[in-house]
Amino acid sequence: MQFNTRIAEMDDAHTIAYLCEQWGYQSTKEKMLRCLQDIRDNGDHIIYALLNDTQVIGWIHGIYSLRIESDPFVEIGGLVVDEDFRRNGLGRYLVDKIVEWSLLRNCHMIRVRCNIIRKEANAFYSSIGFKEIKQQKVYDMTV
Repeated sequence: MQFNTRIAEMDDAHTIAYLCEQWGYQSTKEKMLRCLQDIRDNGDHIIYALLNDTQVIGWIHGIYSLRIESDPFVEIGGLVVDEDFRRNGLGRYLVDKIVEWSLLRNCHMIRVRCNIIRKEANAFYSSIGFKEIKQQKVYDMTV
């Protein structure tokens, strides 16, 4: 099998939505088309598609983040590898793509937020060198 990455294209919307659903997030091709367009239009965001030959089997979203109280960082907004291809080093391969993109921006900090109930994801990030620095609650407000 040959794996490679490229910047996600609009034609990937259906597959990316399907992969989101594997993680329990409701999505549709139409919603994903809007999200992909917004991401592609924003230079502080990148989304890479992971391909097995020509089939999209994963994706990763990186966000260059500025905060008044801290140094810039690139946050991993999401990462999914198709359940049929997990545990083959492909998640790490995608994280490495975000590291490369971060360094192109002269940014040396990568951050990821991971739901505490996702035990496998937390173990994955710890195993590839991420250090837990805090736990927090997340609040939303609909306006």
